[in-house]
Amino acid sequence: MTETRQTATEAAARPRSMDELKAVFGRLCSQEGFKRGLAFQPGATDIIVAPYVKCGTTWMQQIVHGLRSGGSMEFGEILEVVPWIELAHDMSLDLEAPQPFAPRAFKTHLPWDMVPKGGRYIVVFRDPLEAVASMHRFLEGWLFEPGSIPLAEYAAAVLAQGPGWWGHAASWWRQRDRADVLLLTFGGMKADLPGAVDRVADFIDPEIGPEAREIAARQASFDFMKRHERQFDDHLLRARRDAACGVPAGGTATKVAAGGRGPGTAELPEALRAAFEARWQETLGAEFGFGSYAEFARAVEARSVPAPA
Repeated sequence: MTETRQTATEAAARPRSMDELKAVFGRLCSQEGFKRGLAFQPGATDIIVAPYVKCGTTWMQQIVHGLRSGGSMEFGEILEVVPWIELAHDMSLDLEAPQPFAPRAFKTHLPWDMVPKGGRYIVVFRDPLEAVASMHRFLEGWLFEPGSIPLAEYAAAVLAQGPGWWGHAASWWRQRDRADVLLLTFGGMKADLPGAVDRVADFIDPEIGPEAREIAARQASFDFMKRHERQFDDHLLRARRDAACGVPAGGTATKVAAGGRGPGTAELPEALRAAFEARWQETLGAEFGFGSYAEFARAVEARSVPAPA
């Protein structure tokens, strides 16, 4: 039995093609785990951080946790204190277990149509091309072999796989008038982090004082999170799911980056950029009349702070 396990471990390898990556990524979350996540029933005061992938989720988890805890950093990795709904079961985390601070907080990447209802939701939007580039950088060295899948190939595959970023964004923008939904943008958070923290604090509890807000803003800064990068790098997720995905242990991943366009995006083929633009016009452009992500982001930032439920 031991010999068989050793052989399987030695045989594990990181994908070198998009087909291999898709197969591996499909094993990250088990069907049972996903089913249990969808069945979760949040409480009325629960805060659910719900951006699309690589659109500021970890950043917002840190803000929410800092505001509710007064800046506690007593966790090995942020998912311990702000669990991921879809992957909690696969990480042996109980969504119903008491959390060390109130309100309870969770993470998800689900669109509105699928997310468990009953809580309060914070969504951050980011330029879709920036999000794709960030995800490519995050997966490289963890779920695929460095240098094996060019960004252009990865971005083209993202466009071909379904609603993705555009479906997620549209689903949440339709809920923009709900008092239990707060919408922000990644760019707006970069431009005015204290202001974004204030908006989140007012949404969670207007009684959160200025000291807690200042601490939360300071601890959500790039410099602070970079110094504490180990607490935001998904090492617990990798430890629990590498074997299920069939990749070797010891991969690297980082979530704390400067937040600009990813490496090489300026050199993406014009045809690919045009394809991203066409997808925009077919989705948010057609339904809501926004001519570009920049126009959409301005509309998000211009909205008043939703009143607490």
